[in-house]
Amino acid sequence: MMSQLAKPWLDHSPLLDPAPMTLEMGVQRLENRSLLVAVRTDLHGCKGRMLDWWFTFFETTQHIKWWHPADHVEHSGWDANWEKGKRYHGASISAVESLGEIPPVTARLKFHDPRDVFAPSMVDDAFASHRVSAIVAARIGFGDGVKLDENGDPVSGQMLHVARDTPFGCVLRSRFVLGLDDEHAPSEAMGLALMRHCYTEFTFLSRFLPSLYFGEKANGEEVPLPW
Repeated sequence: MMSQLAKPWLDHSPLLDPAPMTLEMGVQRLENRSLLVAVRTDLHGCKGRMLDWWFTFFETTQHIKWWHPADHVEHSGWDANWEKGKRYHGASISAVESLGEIPPVTARLKFHDPRDVFAPSMVDDAFASHRVSAIVAARIGFGDGVKLDENGDPVSGQMLHVARDTPFGCVLRSRFVLGLDDEHAPSEAMGLALMRHCYTEFTFLSRFLPSLYFGEKANGEEVPLPW
C-alpha cells in the first residue's frame, strides 16, 4: 500500500554523544502526538561491530527466536536488497512479533545508511572518535496494511540503535518514534511494552552473539581464546 512520503528523520544527534541524556529510558509524548520510546541496554561481551554484523546474518524464524524467545513469532523474509554477511542498508524485512501481553502483529522495517539520518561528517567523526561503534537505522511500521511511501519506506515510524563500545562490551541506546502517519496516537502502554521488548531482545542477543560472531568467523577475525 503506497501513501505519502515518510516524514523527515527527527533530530537524533544527541545519540552520537555519550553524555547523559534527559530521557535515557522511558516514553514521551511529542508535540505532534507521536510517541518517543527510549531504551538503554548494556550488552556485556558484545561490541558494536558484532551488532552491525548480526543484521547481515539472521534470516530464519529460528534466528529471531534466539533473539527474543517469547515475543518473536515468525521471520517472513528479507527482500532482494539484503545480502548475507555483506549488506542490509536499503533492505526491507517483514516479521511477526508480539510485545509481551500485546498479541502478535506484523512488523515491517526498511533499513537505512546512518548518513540518511545524520550529516555524513557527524557520522564519520563519531566513529573516528570512538563515541559510536555501530548505528542501525530503519523506518518501521506495525500491523496489517503498513503504509509505504514510493520508496518502500513505512511512513508511521522510525527506529535507531546506536552503540558505543566500553570495557565491558557496549552500551546500546535505542530510539523509536511511533505514530508519524497522523492516523492514530500510539498508547503509552504500547510504548512501555516496546521498551521492555527492546531491552529484553538485546539482553538475550548479548548472551549468544559473541560466540556466534567468532564461530562464524565474522570479518575474518581471529578467535580470542579465554585460556
